[in-house]
Amino acid sequence: MSGGVDSSMVAAILKERGFKVMGITMQLFAGSPAPEKAHRVARKLGIPHSVVDFGELFSRKVVDYFCDEYYRGRTPNPCVVCNRFIKFDALLGKALELGADFMATGHYARTESSANGHRLLKGVDPRKDQSYFLYVIGQSQLQRLMLPIGHMHKSEVKKKAVALGLPVDTSRESQDICFIPSGDYRPFVSRHIPLQPGDIVDTGGKVMGRYQDLAYYTVGQRRGLGLSSDKRLYVIRLDAGNNRVVVGPEEALLSSQLLARQLHWISGEAPRDQGDITAKIRYKSLAVAVGLYLEDDSARVCFDQPQRAITPGQSIVFYRGEEVLGGGVIETVEPC
Repeated sequence: MSGGVDSSMVAAILKERGFKVMGITMQLFAGSPAPEKAHRVARKLGIPHSVVDFGELFSRKVVDYFCDEYYRGRTPNPCVVCNRFIKFDALLGKALELGADFMATGHYARTESSANGHRLLKGVDPRKDQSYFLYVIGQSQLQRLMLPIGHMHKSEVKKKAVALGLPVDTSRESQDICFIPSGDYRPFVSRHIPLQPGDIVDTGGKVMGRYQDLAYYTVGQRRGLGLSSDKRLYVIRLDAGNNRVVVGPEEALLSSQLLARQLHWISGEAPRDQGDITAKIRYKSLAVAVGLYLEDDSARVCFDQPQRAITPGQSIVFYRGEEVLGGGVIETVEPC
């Protein structure tokens, strides 16, 4: 429980269904309001509430990874890593230790049992579907996982919360990184890793300017480059090996292939039938048709239509219809 409307509604729904419910909140960093907010909701619902301190683990597994990826010229996805190591490993283990049979979360996704095991499906609300972030979980987690609001739209969740007298934040939902409340990750990263100044070059290698730190740039960025040019320039790639930011025209952002590693499959094994597969290269992108070619520890992905600003360090997630098959981390990108 975070104290937000989604996890609060999960607790309320399960209590309505007759489950014995307890709330559990992670203390991940100093100053987080989540424990107190969740405690107030738990008190209103009349359920016990526990707080577990995962601050050291979170710092080591998520924050250090986050900063190290920027240092390497990559764009991290901390929510995926948090789900892998914190929520669906450490937290699930703690819930079971406290006597729970299942762990329920407020993610907008669905689970389904089948003859071949447990499946992870998209949430029914396409604007809120969070299955992209859950591709790192497997069968052992799915058999213990409940996602009660995955079949609901956000508007339904808020309406039901109001009816039950639960707190509903009517302000615009934050997309910020939870451990960087200001939303500006750059000063945060700069405090954790040394500055690495270097050259900004065009696609032909011509020096266009200088930069202070790779962490201040991401693939597809146009604003804040500090360059003088008669045409619009975008960050095409971050070349950490040569300490360069490569810029170019927008068409240079298009890519038709990528290589992914750190693969994880929900079923426990790669799909034998590799037809009718779609993929998302970031949370808010559309799932598009791909060709998937598996190697020993990697996957080459070919897009039917070139994709814009594919970003190393981000996750690519594979789907067949509504089902999440698995995913991996984008390593390299090949232009059209």
